[in-house]
Amino acid sequence: MKVVQGQRTRSFAARMKHINLSFAACGFLGIYHLGAASALCRHGKKLLKDVKAFAGASAGSLVASVLLTAPEKIEECNEFTYKFAEEVRRQSFGAVTPGYDFMARLRGGMESILPHNAHELAHNRLHVSITNTKTRENYLVSSFSSREDLIKVLLASSFVPIYAGLNPVEYRGQKWVDGGLTNSLPILPVGRTVTISPFSGRLDISPQDKGQLDLYVTIANQDIMIQFVSHTRLTHAVRKRKQKVELETGSYLSKTCQRLNTSQCPNLPCRRWGQHECLQHVVVIQVERIHAF
Repeated sequence: MKVVQGQRTRSFAARMKHINLSFAACGFLGIYHLGAASALCRHGKKLLKDVKAFAGASAGSLVASVLLTAPEKIEECNEFTYKFAEEVRRQSFGAVTPGYDFMARLRGGMESILPHNAHELAHNRLHVSITNTKTRENYLVSSFSSREDLIKVLLASSFVPIYAGLNPVEYRGQKWVDGGLTNSLPILPVGRTVTISPFSGRLDISPQDKGQLDLYVTIANQDIMIQFVSHTRLTHAVRKRKQKVELETGSYLSKTCQRLNTSQCPNLPCRRWGQHECLQHVVVIQVERIHAF
């Protein structure tokens, strides 16, 4: 029996040598991703050291880029997101208000947060989901020749047609829009991809809402649970309603991780990757256990 357990442990360790983090597209609910990133930086340092690649779409790609290239600026990202969302809310017609340049404001935030060598740090480690306007096909970009190159790809991944403007982002001679339209949750082909999303569904890290009916709909590669709460979050993703919504959503994961100081989290469900590996307590213990919210 001990031999079998040892074999399982070695097998599990082999599977876990290559860990990826993928952040789903989610609009202004990207503040949830920032809460996740903040919690991982404080309580999951060992896990982050083992992460080989980061992936994301739309707001998820922005958070992935910061977690990879400038984790010390996550709090600055929080402040920018709150101010940006409030600014959009104050506009007469939100982001589509005539004269308001949503993309210019987003670029300004990226320029101030990403380090000068961000493209070097992100090269072959950050995978950004974007959609080609001509072919409507999805591409995962992971090669960045310059900082401007990286910023353009991130802007393309965040460009929601009409909402963000009328002119798609031009990159390498072609026009691109939000990667969330075709692949909102990139799963990388090599290793185990840990998925993070503010929408309840078949994910590793996501809200666990009460009254689940176990009914799902697949939207651009992301399985989302059908329920009123998810519909409400989708609305908040494109229109910032009240700061309290973002504060509660963004701090949910962070606050929960702060409670992971023992091996027992009775209020949280537990999923498994193997017979003996509980996904519930990873942030404190080690990479062998990934917490599923």
